[in-house]
Amino acid sequence: MKPRKIPLRMCVVTKERFEKRELMRIVRTPNGEVLIDETGRQNGKGAYLKKEVSVIEKAQKNKILDKVLEVNIPISLYKEMLEMIKKEGEEK
Repeated sequence: MKPRKIPLRMCVVTKERFEKRELMRIVRTPNGEVLIDETGRQNGKGAYLKKEVSVIEKAQKNKILDKVLEVNIPISLYKEMLEMIKKEGEEK
């Protein structure tokens, strides 16, 4: 039996490819709301970010998510992403 192919996704900041579970998905829903997609199945336009503090900070500084998702990203969303990364680091 052939080994199952693992789909890779690209981080919009670093342009590196990773497995889906190693990335965080940010989605712009059809009604324009921007949120963190923890399930990876939320409907809308998505962008992936590496789960690393420096990557989130760079995305905020350069407004990369604003450009990719074509909407203004609130600062509170960046803070929420950083908190999620810190929680995951504590769990490990």
